[in-house]
Order: sequence, then structure tokens, then C-alpha cells
Amino acid sequence: MSSKKVVIIGAGIAGIATAIRLAVKGYAVEVFEANATPGGKLGEVIKDGFRFDAGPSLLTMPEYIDDLFSIAGKEAAKYFQYQKLDVTCKYFYEDSTKLTAYADKEKFEQEIVTHTNELADALQKQAANSARIYELINPVFLQRAFKGLKEIFTKEGFKAFLNLKKLDTGRTMHQANKSIFEDEHLVQFYDRYATYNGSNPYTAPATLNVIPHLEQEFGAYFPAEGMYSIIIALVDLARMLGVKFNYNSPVDEIVLNGKTATGIKVKGEVIDADVVIANMDVWFTYNKLLKGYPKLHPKKVLAQERSSSALVFYWGISKKLARLDLHNIFFSADYKAEFDQIWQQKTIYQDPTVYINITSKLKPKDAPQGCENWFVMINVPANTGQDWEALIAQARANILAKLSSRLNENIGKLIMNETVLDPRGIESKTSSYQGSIYGTSSNNKYAAFNRHANQSAQINNLYFVGGSVHPGGGIPLCLLSAKIVAEAL
Repeated sequence: MSSKKVVIIGAGIAGIATAIRLAVKGYAVEVFEANATPGGKLGEVIKDGFRFDAGPSLLTMPEYIDDLFSIAGKEAAKYFQYQKLDVTCKYFYEDSTKLTAYADKEKFEQEIVTHTNELADALQKQAANSARIYELINPVFLQRAFKGLKEIFTKEGFKAFLNLKKLDTGRTMHQANKSIFEDEHLVQFYDRYATYNGSNPYTAPATLNVIPHLEQEFGAYFPAEGMYSIIIALVDLARMLGVKFNYNSPVDEIVLNGKTATGIKVKGEVIDADVVIANMDVWFTYNKLLKGYPKLHPKKVLAQERSSSALVFYWGISKKLARLDLHNIFFSADYKAEFDQIWQQKTIYQDPTVYINITSKLKPKDAPQGCENWFVMINVPANTGQDWEALIAQARANILAKLSSRLNENIGKLIMNETVLDPRGIESKTSSYQGSIYGTSSNNKYAAFNRHANQSAQINNLYFVGGSVHPGGGIPLCLLSAKIVAEAL
């Protein structure tokens, strides 16, 4: 057990998970959060009787959350409950094709055979490929710190190296999906998984086709009290373990003595620490908290292409629409054109793919009786100075026209209240540079290996967790970053 003092910058899910793991090990842990509440991107919006999960809306790998309670000697089910979904998502295509993604493999295969020109064999081939990639990269890349070429000399690393071709780095996700599926509906279905880490399926390596495995093999889940209940449960657990949280406490600076982190400065006061852990976007960590030390900045890492961002409309809807489920996707008619607009033109396509999350389907109290809470999101480029007011107005009109047409309902007339979140707001509220949700993109074969490491190579006693560093963005990977740092310490 250790008596060392640790300060954590940011109360996002990775910061909270790190605090729990280190408190269990005996560290004295203090967390400093700029906002009035914890959660970071995993927040909530409450307005006029409607409650919305503000950011991540899909839970996979809940065992990583359960593990935090287990290591603390607590029974997870007493503090955090969730259910496995029978239907992962409903998909609506522009040609009126509809697909229901059932969790049950046989039902899903039958759904595809019934509604497309694809055979079940193709789905089985994709699933086997996705599982193979996961088995190769999970032990060497996802579960521990990645330290470059030296990883090849581990047992797991050597196995992955020998099976490099199976990692499919030489093709894009789209090329790989086209080689498996003949029906364009399925190609688009599987290309969409690139957006799970803010990337482009037409340039991202086919290695990312591992993502469907996490959802389809391990399942998708819904927390009984919504996604924000994850944060509430984990903060309560951390406090039980003695972790101290400081809100409305933006960190001004990481204090160095030579090349060693010795604490942080908050509101002019120096807080001494043996270890400093940043759960802040790595770009802002260096350019704001270590701005006085430019020679210590990892310039190549910080110059990498950012991930995509999001435009979210939180709509209180005055009617229940039975055709919709918890998760719903309305695809663009031209997926390639949509991604070209986002990544090459840095703008929003006129026919965007629209995602709708409605938690009141499973948690009725999230909306007044007879109403629904719609989290409506489209993928958009990172903020590089676009005219967002004009883009938002046009996108809103396009989304309403698309949904009204597909649902045979005037959606605009059903909106009782509205809150909007765009890349500028994402940056200001969560310190995510340019509003990029996942830090850097994975749009080239080396991107995943070029993410910032979990431990600074230049500054002693400085560590990093969260979606902008290894192993990547999304709740499961953020939780793994916490595990990696705790094990490193």
C-alpha cells in the first residue's frame, strides 16, 4: 500500500476510474474539475421535465465498470444496475429499407436475409474477422501501455506481429467491408462503426473493423437510470474510498521542478503531489497547463489530425413515436459524399446521417407523460473557424425535413423545447481541442499507435488517461486507460 499523494486533473470517467483504482491501492487521491459537476462528456441535460444524457449513449463492456466495484470489495449490482438490450439499434435507409439489429445472432441473420440481398455467410465471415482482430490486439494493445516496437518482443506482441496480415492494416474499413458484403446496405451498416471513434471509413484502416465485435459479441446495454448514473455511481464509490473531489476548480498549471511534476496550481494556490494525472485532452494539457515548457511538448503527437465532432439537438418531443427504439439511425443516401464533406470540405453534408437516442423508451421518467426525449446527433467536422450559426441553422432544417419525410410526421411541430451543443460548446465544456470528441482521428494505419502514451516520456511523475490518449476514445477504452495507469504506478 502507498501513502503517496496523487492529483487528477479532470473528473471525466477515466479520471474517476483512475481515482478509484489508486485509492484501493492506498494512494491519497484528490480530483480537480473545472465544471460544477463530474462526468466530462458523459454529462446530462435537464430542461422543462426532460432529462437527456448529454454525450455517450451506448454502453458496452459494462464489466469494466463492475470491476471497479469488485476491486473495492463492493457488490456492483447494489450500486449500479443495467440491462442487456435485445435490440441494439434500428436502421432506416433512404430507399425505405429498415433493419433491426437484434442482439441474438440468429435473429439478426434472419433479419438481414429477409430485408437485403445478403446471405448469412457474409455476416458470419465479418464476425469471425472482427473477433480475430480483437483476439490479436486486445492483450498487446488495449489492455496495457503501448511502448512502441519493444512490444513485439512480448509473447502477445510477437503473436500479433506474426499475424500482421490478419490485422488488415493495408486496406480501409470500406474496402474490407466491400470485399465481404455484396449488398450496399450492409457495407454502409459496417462502415458506420468508424464513427465510434470519430474517423472516416474511407481512409481508416480495416483494423477498426474490430469495433463491431465489442457491440455484437459482448452486447449493448442500458443503465437502469441512464448513462449519467455511471458517473453518479462511480463518484459515490470513489468518495467511499476517501477520494476528494473539487468542483469549479480549473487547474491553471502543472508545476514542475526541472523535468519532474510536483503538483498543480489551482486559483493561485500550489497543490503539492507525488504524482500528477491528466484526464484533460492532451492538447490542452500541454498548451495550457504546460505552456511555459514548449521544449517538452510532443509536437508530432499534438499536430495529428483531430477526430470528428458532433452537433447535437436535445429535443423535448410532445408525442411518442412507436416506430422508434432506444437507438435509431437514419442513413445518408450517399455515405461517401457525407464523409467527404466532413473530412475534405470541413463542413456539414446536406443529407447527414442522423442518430436519435430516446432514453424515455426504457426510462419513462426522462420525459413527461406522453412525451419523449430525443437526443439527435450528426457527425460534423472539428471546429476550425467555420460559421457555425449558419451551419447549425441549415443542418437543423435538413434534419427536420429528413426525419419528417421518413417518419411521415411533422417533427418540427412536436418540438416543445430545444438545447443545442456544437463543437464550440464541446470544447468549452470539456476542454476537447476543436471540439474533437475522440482526440485524434484514426484515419491512417499508424494513427492508433501514434496516440499519446499514458506516461510522459519527458516529465517524471506525469501520467495521462482519457479518450485523447492510449488506447483511445469511448467508455471502455477510457476505463482501460485508467487500469493501465494504475498498473504502471
